[in-house]
Amino acid sequence: MTRAPAIRGVGLVRGPAASERGGDVLSLGRPAPRASRSRRATRECLLALGAVEAMLEDAGATRAEIGGDGTALLFATAAAYAASNRSFIEGGGSIYFAYTAPAVVPAEVAIEFAVAGPYAVFIGGPPATLRAIWQAAILLETGACGRALILSVEIFDECADLYARARRFRRGPLVEAAACLWLEPGDAGHLSFQSARERGARDGAEELFACAPLAALAQRRREGLTGAFTLSGCWRGERACIEWSLPEPITASARDTAP
Repeated sequence: MTRAPAIRGVGLVRGPAASERGGDVLSLGRPAPRASRSRRATRECLLALGAVEAMLEDAGATRAEIGGDGTALLFATAAAYAASNRSFIEGGGSIYFAYTAPAVVPAEVAIEFAVAGPYAVFIGGPPATLRAIWQAAILLETGACGRALILSVEIFDECADLYARARRFRRGPLVEAAACLWLEPGDAGHLSFQSARERGARDGAEELFACAPLAALAQRRREGLTGAFTLSGCWRGERACIEWSLPEPITASARDTAP
């Protein structure tokens, strides 16, 4: 158990809910690059930049407030790098080899927003994101950073045919999403992380992979819940959860957009 961090902002960009539009993969498309420097960036990188911008809007903050070596950046994903790897292997587009690494997504965010503090990459589904939040809380409590960003991106469209062959391993349609959470040191409350193997463990009717916990937190933030709440998720037979106690209600409205 560690001290619960304070939530400064949550940014979420996601595809429409499965009930709003049918299909096996609900895509976000390719955002237009906002600067010449990012014109060659992969789709997952552009969506990551959009999630950080949405987080800043939710927090009512400027880019300068998250820059510098006092900001930690923790990235979690299960599928975001699959698209760039497939494109590179098959020779499509103009993707360079360096863009096939999972670390390229937080690297693009770090360059764009001048983030220079500790960083880590977590590979997997919802439990990976929950571990990233837990690690961020430890970094904040020990003074290793003054703020932490937890970033997650999941895209599926480029590998839709591959996912179609593995429907038995998931419950519902794949929903593309990008999310970013801004944490700062908290004054009260506590945070605890638990993980256990659970045979046949599955989550809800749609799949956001590692983005699911941050999407759930954005929803809770919109609802203005007070006191304690739990974030949980399953991945490949593991169920993990974070129990989060806050002294004040989460009142701000997280931005949630769909194409």
